[in-house]
Amino acid sequence: MKLSWSHTVLKIKDKTKVLNFYKEVLGFTVTDEGEIYENGPVITFMSLDPNEHHQLALMSGREELDNGSSLDHVSFRVETYSELTETKERLESAEHEYLPLCHGNALSFYFSDPEKNGIEIFMDTPWDVPQPQGEVWDPSLNEKEALSWVEETFKDKPGFVKRDDSKRPFVNR
Repeated sequence: MKLSWSHTVLKIKDKTKVLNFYKEVLGFTVTDEGEIYENGPVITFMSLDPNEHHQLALMSGREELDNGSSLDHVSFRVETYSELTETKERLESAEHEYLPLCHGNALSFYFSDPEKNGIEIFMDTPWDVPQPQGEVWDPSLNEKEALSWVEETFKDKPGFVKRDDSKRPFVNR
């Protein structure tokens, strides 16, 4: 069986604030909305992909925000460094804090939505390295500089290899 990510549902308290964040900062489009059952919680379906009905759903009914969410984070992959840079620019223009973290196999930005639900947006690098790994990286670097930094930073870590799907160590465990 090969599973692939389909969608994530987040319980939210302030629909307007959270919906605006996902639409305006991350570019999601609302695809559907309605009550789950009569007089029940409202669920709003959203997607970045016109071929996917929903990749994210926001469900009303969250009561407490102080402890964050039981969800650690939702992760989204981008294909290009320019898309990763666009993410950084959107977050900065919204004056939204983020953490640039590199795992050796990915360059990531970690941040939270307005209700403390964790989000990661990442781009794969050409390498694999056993996880967990994490080093803060400089998002002002251009793509070539960033990838050179990744290689230099992680090349001496045990298990660091150029990605070759047929030889990926975690696949063969």
